[in-house]
Amino acid sequence: MRVRLILPALLAATALTLVGCGEEKSASSSGAAEKSSPTASGSSAPAGDGTAAVPETLRFTGTTVDGKPFDAATLAGKPTVLWFWAPWCPTCKAQGPETAKVAARFQGQAHVIGVAGLDKPQAMKDFVTDTGVGAFPNLADEAGGVWKKFEITQQSVYVILDKDGKTVFTGSLPAGKGLAGKVSPLVG
Repeated sequence: MRVRLILPALLAATALTLVGCGEEKSASSSGAAEKSSPTASGSSAPAGDGTAAVPETLRFTGTTVDGKPFDAATLAGKPTVLWFWAPWCPTCKAQGPETAKVAARFQGQAHVIGVAGLDKPQAMKDFVTDTGVGAFPNLADEAGGVWKKFEITQQSVYVILDKDGKTVFTGSLPAGKGLAGKVSPLVG
């Protein structure tokens, strides 16, 4: 009986130990890990303002690190970058400046949203301040709901959605290099 109780806990602890900062699963020709996501479905509903349909991928809500409510439905109709990061992750810190540049460059044409996890809200706030990524929304996903929705199992991962909410890239981009090149064709 005790083995049945201990084994699942041991497996869970092992899985958490294996989650690495910036670890890549497989490399594409660009050197970044990529996978297609089954969460990108074609179903959509009208947006609250009636301008664009809201795809399933953008049907989630949350709270930003500064305590403001966030509804992803407001992102419908434009390409979106979701950047999954953890405050203690050096790879994530290295991605911050380039992610902020891409957010500024494509402001009004595409959305950039940080999705913080794997730590407490104060550490998330400190990361935003320390890395200068406060010009775009950063969600405090302490419970991991958005991470689960996009099947993210490690930090320092980008998920890029086209204007229809279809996932076109999922992977790590060391220091954020190549992010602008992935967003640029989506806004053109």
